[in-house]
Amino acid sequence: MTEDLAERVAALERRVAALEGRPEESTPDGPGGVVGYQGELTDPNLTWQIRLTAPAVLGLPDGPRAEVLAALASPDRIALVRVLARDGAQTGAALQESAGLGSPGRLYHHLKTLTSAGLVEQDRRGSYRLRPTATIPALVLLTAAADIAGELRPGVRSADG
Repeated sequence: MTEDLAERVAALERRVAALEGRPEESTPDGPGGVVGYQGELTDPNLTWQIRLTAPAVLGLPDGPRAEVLAALASPDRIALVRVLARDGAQTGAALQESAGLGSPGRLYHHLKTLTSAGLVEQDRRGSYRLRPTATIPALVLLTAAADIAGELRPGVRSADG
């Protein structure tokens, strides 16, 4: 077995262990423990729970998650996600107005980025919506970003500063 293949098999074994809820011991490559999130929404009716070991999280490929984070790295795109999460599916014109975007070109530029990252989709009627499987994770990302920015617990500082 080549070294690359052995690394890939080991990474798959870690992911399976994480999905089965078997915590991994810490390794020289990083911390042990479990990281997770969950959420329940009533409209649309969604329940979501993810639990992974810390090594499994650190072992995931960076490209796809960097694409999602980059898609959310714009106040305009966050406004679009917020409107879709709050109000549900919207036509392009309604979404442009609700999100306060000045032109259709600007709207569709941002929708293309959100769609290619898997956050937004167009339904059969031509309206845009958050993908159901992306709704809770997107809200978790926005919550985590607010936490990192100190918006959720003002004045809380680590021992380092």
